[in-house]
Amino acid sequence: MSEFDYQQLDDIIHSRIRLAVMALLITVEEADFNFLKEKVHATDGNLSVHLKKLEEAEYVSVKKEFIERKPRTAYSLTRKGRKAFEAYLDHLEKMIKK
Repeated sequence: MSEFDYQQLDDIIHSRIRLAVMALLITVEEADFNFLKEKVHATDGNLSVHLKKLEEAEYVSVKKEFIERKPRTAYSLTRKGRKAFEAYLDHLEKMIKK
């Protein structure tokens, strides 16, 4: 494999919104939907689609609960997601090094 093999980038992570979500989640224990929406500047529907894709890949876990009778959905990185994100960053770093 050459050092500049962009085709080895993880397609699940390599989208602006999913990359932003992964970058946010690696810095916190968990984040709720509204926090992610605010930080990523995405619509409810768009963010939901991207979060579902990350969930299906088992990169994020979802916790749904009610707080004072209001629904709250929180997301966190799984061990698999953390490893995938670190591998993604390592590959990017290898690509840009001379």
